[in-house]
Amino acid sequence: MAQIIQSTTEPLARVDVDPVTLDLIENALRNARYEMDEVLFRTALSPGIREQHDEFPLIGDPDGKMMVGQFGLSIPSFLEGFHDTVEEGDVLLTSDPYSCDAAISHANDWLVVMPIYHAGRVVGWSAMFGHMSDVGGKTPSSMPTDARTIFEEGVVIPPFKLYRKGVLQEDPLRIILNQVRQPEWNRADLNGIVAACRTAGRRIQELCDRFGPETYVSALDALLERNYQAMKTLLGLVFTDGQRIEFSDYICDDGVGFGPYELKLALTRTGDKVHLDFSGSSPQAQGPINYYLNENLARMFFGIYMITVADPQILWNDGFYPLIDVTIEDGSFWKPKYPAALNARNHGIGRVFDLFGGLLGQTNPSLLNAAGFSSSPHFMYSGTYSGGDRKGEWFQLYSIGFGGIPGRPIGDGPDGHSLWPSFVNIPCEYLESYYPMRIERWETVPDTGGAGLHRGGNGVDVTYRFLEPGTVAIHDDRWLTYPWGVNGGTPGARGRKWLERADGTTEVLPSKVHDVPVKPGDVLHFVTWGGGGWGDPLARDPELVGLEVRRGLVTFEGARRYGVVCDADGAVDATATSDLREQLAADRPAELAVFDMGPPLEGILERCLEETGLPAPQAPTWA
Repeated sequence: MAQIIQSTTEPLARVDVDPVTLDLIENALRNARYEMDEVLFRTALSPGIREQHDEFPLIGDPDGKMMVGQFGLSIPSFLEGFHDTVEEGDVLLTSDPYSCDAAISHANDWLVVMPIYHAGRVVGWSAMFGHMSDVGGKTPSSMPTDARTIFEEGVVIPPFKLYRKGVLQEDPLRIILNQVRQPEWNRADLNGIVAACRTAGRRIQELCDRFGPETYVSALDALLERNYQAMKTLLGLVFTDGQRIEFSDYICDDGVGFGPYELKLALTRTGDKVHLDFSGSSPQAQGPINYYLNENLARMFFGIYMITVADPQILWNDGFYPLIDVTIEDGSFWKPKYPAALNARNHGIGRVFDLFGGLLGQTNPSLLNAAGFSSSPHFMYSGTYSGGDRKGEWFQLYSIGFGGIPGRPIGDGPDGHSLWPSFVNIPCEYLESYYPMRIERWETVPDTGGAGLHRGGNGVDVTYRFLEPGTVAIHDDRWLTYPWGVNGGTPGARGRKWLERADGTTEVLPSKVHDVPVKPGDVLHFVTWGGGGWGDPLARDPELVGLEVRRGLVTFEGARRYGVVCDADGAVDATATSDLREQLAADRPAELAVFDMGPPLEGILERCLEETGLPAPQAPTWA
């Protein structure tokens, strides 16, 4: 446990904060969080952070509770595993999930934590982690899909003081950077993260100077209490006392031939509190898809769903955490035992949101989304230039793919979008300028979104033509199971990957694979999955379907899923549409299913090779 050194130990008095001051401090925190992002984006070198924004900031109160952040992490969990003093000017660093109770969840994430001092006392914390494009290990980008232990996944940094009283500890940093393939990227990204945390620290100190530390800290307490009361009200409105609801979904495979992994979540409300129970989920994976889930992150994911649906303007924070109890089994997918591999945990992170959507929507239709692009699939390409001015120079790309967002009560799911709202695509011009490749196609794939009153978003086909020899790696999912539809909506399409070799042959690729050799002229099709549909497809406006046919989002054959008859230009035949809808309605059950998970799993596994070109995975077992 960290020992916090303060020269001023007298507790701050708590004072009443008027609504205007509270609003000023709340928005100042919001702006400081966005300023952290901008500082990092303008100083990072790796495209994953600089272009795609794969980083997550946090500003905490004196106890480390999150006041504002995008994705969150658990500062108390980090401090629990940091066995040293913390003093003014210290900057702490780790990339070891097992040392901080999964405050971060794989070794590619470098977490910086910094105390914020004012007049000799800690008035808050700033923290940020970013995904480093490479941390060493046996494969470029440090995410081997066949890893079975964390030791295969590159350098794992234990918690230590990167800066001690403001002085950089150069020797340990030199040792760390010696393990990675792109040390200049890692150094720049790390410096940017530190600068972002220091920026937040200055903004908090300015607030303490302006309003006084007593007012500032009291305002934090008021913001935490507001979220506590909001969540308590929501829990009482949405969930019946004593009722238990359950939901399950799957990760298709673990990269080494086992799957699918069943992920279960149950919720029970008792009085003011709810219990989230992840028990009964599959055992920890032999491959690297394990998601070591911190209990506070589970609470945060739950709060994102509840609070933002009720009032998106609320600045959600950790205040409601005492209302949420969490149970996660040791040795399960959600809490693997050391030294299990963790690098591909992004699929589990995303699937949490599908689980919450399916769970919460059972009691309140306004919270029910279909399954969507619940992952952040990775594509990596690396090698050495074989000729020209850059002959012998190493190149390395890590990038995040996009897919179909689910159909929702409020409307259609966006096409070709990211799971995380702040992520953006790497521009094709950037890729073609800095890497030996051409992007021959970056377009949505029509009909991959599930049909519904509100259509699921389409997946995308990104087609890469390689100009230099090298290797590629892929981390994706939903190639076996389907993104389910709800309230009569149909599932979205599954994802696929294949290589068109320069010699004319075609090679189907698994969704999780690394060190695949490519040569100049080879073309990779990286096709992501669509989102499930929401609501009765036969209730969708036929003219809207016709418009989407004209826009290339739905084919004229696919329009028949909505009971719409049109030509290839989207011109709707109203009479034929009415007849077809009447026929389709008569041929289906009178009551539409709440969930359409697609074909039964047993049948999917039996037809796996035929439908996907890949062998079916073996059922996972407890180790």
